[in-house]
Amino acid sequence: MSNESTPDLPCVPVYSLPPSAHAELAGTAWEELPHVCTGRHGVPDTPGILGAVLAADPARRVRAVGDLYRLLLHQDQVFPATAPAALVLACLLDDPRTLAEDRWERRAGWRSLRAELLNWLAVFADIARLDAEDGGTAQNLAAARTARPALHDRIADFCDVGDPLVKEAALAATALLLADPALASSVPLYAPAIREVLAMSADSYYRWIARERLAAWGEDVTGLVTAEEQRRAALDRAGELAEDPFSQDQEQAIRWLEEQPVDTAAPERLGHRPGERTAPIPAAPHEPAPEPPVAASGSGVGRCGPWRVARAEERAEWTFTPYVGVGPLHFGMTLEEIVSALGEGPAVSSYSHHGEDRQLNYADFAESGIRALFHDDRLGCIAADALTGPQVRLDAASLTGCVPSHVEEWLVHRTTRPGSLAYSVAGDPVFVGLGLAIRSQRADDVVLTRPLFLLHDWLDLWHSLPSEEWNFA
Repeated sequence: MSNESTPDLPCVPVYSLPPSAHAELAGTAWEELPHVCTGRHGVPDTPGILGAVLAADPARRVRAVGDLYRLLLHQDQVFPATAPAALVLACLLDDPRTLAEDRWERRAGWRSLRAELLNWLAVFADIARLDAEDGGTAQNLAAARTARPALHDRIADFCDVGDPLVKEAALAATALLLADPALASSVPLYAPAIREVLAMSADSYYRWIARERLAAWGEDVTGLVTAEEQRRAALDRAGELAEDPFSQDQEQAIRWLEEQPVDTAAPERLGHRPGERTAPIPAAPHEPAPEPPVAASGSGVGRCGPWRVARAEERAEWTFTPYVGVGPLHFGMTLEEIVSALGEGPAVSSYSHHGEDRQLNYADFAESGIRALFHDDRLGCIAADALTGPQVRLDAASLTGCVPSHVEEWLVHRTTRPGSLAYSVAGDPVFVGLGLAIRSQRADDVVLTRPLFLLHDWLDLWHSLPSEEWNFA
């Protein structure tokens, strides 16, 4: 077959998609349907992402699936491109290439592409149940809900397959799609499997879906709720014993924890509850909103030396989009793509060796004032140098080169979800909902903010960051 491309979709080879998906893709006016960052430098458009889902290169597939979450379901919202993309993805499910297994971003263990696409469709169906503003605009949510019957028809065949991970993901998506009144008559058909299979999953998000949906259908879930509470209590107790060096039961607790199945839910969906999607908490009358942080004025003209702080007019202006990217950089980029986006090569590159394989750890870009950190040779963390890095803004507020306590106070005030703030072993605040950590960097006799922009699997700074980053002066 010739290497042709879809008309008006030059990034999507015709041969890469099955006919039904190709027809769905070609029949959609994607130029009128943006995702959260359509048009930003280095960020792929929706047809490009969909075309890469079945790419022969495993790294491209993993990156494309990550982009589906980051760009089309960003922060539990749907966008104009999301519902049409869901219909295309549902057409890919029976393609043999979706049987390929890999490790996917934010998820433990290996699973097939088919299972991960079904999981994406489950998250899509979950968000489609939200009210406007929580899950996106009323128009975008209406489009998502309209797609539910067609998605149900395409997913139904996978609810009784042999692969347990595919079966669980299909049942999770189906349970959430059945929130559509037009599908209510199908509830009795699926309720037994949702109780017997989904409620017993190792994935806590899937278990929550089973309990929530069964309860909504009027079924007794007392036993399931009790079992979940006992599971959590046992895990919490074992965790306490495992961390207590003076406990006689420490070794037994460690062995028990090692024997437990790994929770495969994505970190942001652990203990998932719709009620956690809350509006910003207003400040108390005696606690007015703090002023946005302001960057240090910078060193005087002619000042040289290692502690020189760049002035505002010397810094590039970048914008941060949580879990998508910062400035011209998009999470998932390769080193070559970063070099192209920045227009400069790395001054320092650090690699680790695993047998004959060599993996890139990080690269420093002196002119831009950033450090790019990698996992599996893909960009997963960006550090902006406090002295010379770009001025990165969130809601117009400065994050680079500021007084650390001012940035932390401002971010804590706008934190809206329980559990969305953590601290590293070094006391650095980590804002889980934003994928942002605020570290401090010395500037002569003062310290200034060195923001780190992170993907989900980098939030545990102690285990994620290389020693060179911890020792950065």
